[in-house]
Amino acid sequence: MKNFEISSKLGEGAFSSVFKAKRISDGQVYAIKKVKMTKLSDREKQNAVNEVRILASINHPNIIGYKEAFFEDQSSSLCIVMEFADGGDLTSIINSHKKKNSKFTEKEIWHFFVQIVRGIKALHELKICHRDIKAANLFVTKDGVIKLGDLNVSKVNKRGLLHT
Repeated sequence: MKNFEISSKLGEGAFSSVFKAKRISDGQVYAIKKVKMTKLSDREKQNAVNEVRILASINHPNIIGYKEAFFEDQSSSLCIVMEFADGGDLTSIINSHKKKNSKFTEKEIWHFFVQIVRGIKALHELKICHRDIKAANLFVTKDGVIKLGDLNVSKVNKRGLLHT
């Protein structure tokens, strides 16, 4: 983490936190997910490593971009460096509409829907099942591009049907 300057916490899950960070060497802004490995069961550790493998294997405009991963000894955390979606997640955008008592236009809804389907299609073509699609895991850029993220519980389908 010494190569990054943390600016804010973006979110928190049961075993991980996501931060907005700037790489010191080039000033580029990223999202860094820190997964506290010591608090995880063996299965959860496997899911964390699985997320890195899956993200690293995908390059699609509607899937959050993977940059690198490393282990931070000081906090015993797996750090996953990803593309930063500067528009937040869809849940916060929905909540913003609620506060303003406003609605999405039909055009906006179709715009989001088509991009979500494109992201899912890209995953399915690689035989990857996301398994946790929800507004909080759909990230948006300032340009309105939707990106599927949080592939922690995703599964790669190796033999036909998935059994979970």
